[in-house]
Amino acid sequence: LQVVAEGVETTGQLSFLRLHGCEGFQGYLFGRPTPMDIFLREQLLGLTLQPMVAAPEGRMP
Repeated sequence: LQVVAEGVETTGQLSFLRLHGCEGFQGYLFGRPTPMDIFLREQLLGLTLQPMVAAPEGRMP
């Protein structure tokens, strides 16, 4: 079973999910919604998603 955690917004949430074996994530911690053309261009360029620098726990940057 493969699981993707949605709505990951803080590094604390990410740490909790990793601690419990979750390996798939999406949410504002990694970036805002991206138009398909920009997403595909970034994939072709080999850019990977990395967590954004988060504001204090529970707050978005």
